[in-house]
Amino acid sequence: MATATEHAPSQTRQGPKLPVLEREKLILNGRSYHWITERICGVLENRQPFLWWLLFLPSALIAMVGVGLGLTYLVSTGVGVWGMTNRVFWGWDITNFVFWIGIGHAGTLISAVLFLTRQNWRTSINRAAEAMTIFAVMCAGIFPAFHVGRVWMAWFLAPIPNANAIWQNFKSPLLWDVFAVSTYFTISLIFWYLGMVPDLATIRDRCKPGLRKMLYGIFSLGWRGGNRQWSHYEMAYLLLAALSTPLVLSVHSVVSFDFATSIVPGWHTTIFPPYFVAGAIFGGFAMVLTIMVPARQLYGLHDVITMKHIDNMAKIILLTGTIVGYAYLMELFVAYYSGAKYEMDAFKFRITGPYWWAYLAMMSCNVLSPQLFWWKACRENLWVVMGVAMAVNIGMWFERFVIIVTTLARMFLPGDWKTYSPSYVEMALFIGTIGMFLALFLLFLRFLPCINIAEVKWTLLESDPHHDDHHDHPDHGVERIPAYQRELHGKAIVGPDN
Repeated sequence: MATATEHAPSQTRQGPKLPVLEREKLILNGRSYHWITERICGVLENRQPFLWWLLFLPSALIAMVGVGLGLTYLVSTGVGVWGMTNRVFWGWDITNFVFWIGIGHAGTLISAVLFLTRQNWRTSINRAAEAMTIFAVMCAGIFPAFHVGRVWMAWFLAPIPNANAIWQNFKSPLLWDVFAVSTYFTISLIFWYLGMVPDLATIRDRCKPGLRKMLYGIFSLGWRGGNRQWSHYEMAYLLLAALSTPLVLSVHSVVSFDFATSIVPGWHTTIFPPYFVAGAIFGGFAMVLTIMVPARQLYGLHDVITMKHIDNMAKIILLTGTIVGYAYLMELFVAYYSGAKYEMDAFKFRITGPYWWAYLAMMSCNVLSPQLFWWKACRENLWVVMGVAMAVNIGMWFERFVIIVTTLARMFLPGDWKTYSPSYVEMALFIGTIGMFLALFLLFLRFLPCINIAEVKWTLLESDPHHDDHHDHPDHGVERIPAYQRELHGKAIVGPDN
């Protein structure tokens, strides 16, 4: 019996070996726990680079002029300063609302859905994506709030008893938006803040006594990193992730009901909810790449945000972009196959009418540009990645413009047919929200940890209690094949503590 046992390993070695591809490393160059803490905390502890100021000051100025002065002029004058006509009563305002809401979807998807599916590559980008969600929803909320005209009466949208005995029309999808977006914002904010508590405690412990240490101490909620605290934290994080996951599908589905529940040709279709959700994830991931690739270069985070993360996001953009392209073609097919005259004319007007250039921009940016990601060389070229991400951002705005403006510009009565053009107030307000979004994100990079320190450390081999088992108990029937690493180990990174 003992002899058979002794010869078993040699017999296994002589047989065929099963090739096993090793996982690609999510943290490069064998970085330690200490290096991760120093590098991520250094982003907000060290002096900001000159480029940060070069981006923040113009963004803040644009936000103050576009949003501050634009809304002041709007409230003091009335919504007539927008370029709305008798038919196109939804112009840039609702276009921008749906655009910003869509951008906020990637944060919840990366944080909640990928967390539940145990995708460890999310750990380096989930914090920034969550912050992007909060800021995008803040920008989106401006437009429907001021679209009501008398913004001081906007609280009537909530089911609050009032002296006028006015109750909400719960059959209206516009009211559904109020509940869906407010719920989404609240859950996303709690989820974002809860995930930062351990990292805020880390920064608190590194601060010198003073106001900064006191503020981080307040917001870290007395976190000490004990076993009981970690147990409660992980359970609360899991429950919030499970609660947030349905919101990814529900929020933009409810937004699509603004259009799908109407009888307007081009809107009255059941494909809108899944089509809007896929488009929101599509545009959201493009915005994550748009803001994180420059931040990666600016702060020297190449070892934490690797090409593996960028490659995975590029693949998701390719997948969702293909779904969106299928939805575009299916809309045309359904309009043709249904034989509905008004439906067919609505899409003919989109393609050949005076807004043909918007439809062409939408199809080119959203359908054609992501197809570059079929090639690995394009997914590994940051210039191509940034170019496609920017094209998708532009294309997703044009998608909402095409759906709203081109549909309303030519309705049932020829006497109401007019060409819509935005006013300077609308353009200034939209540009102001872009500045507001960038300014808030830059402030986030300055004062809060942009990467989840605790979760990034969980992806290291040292965090796995069984990571040495293949040395102590080797599997002689397995041949390990090194993973294709997109970045060279030992690559020089600009910044402190190389």
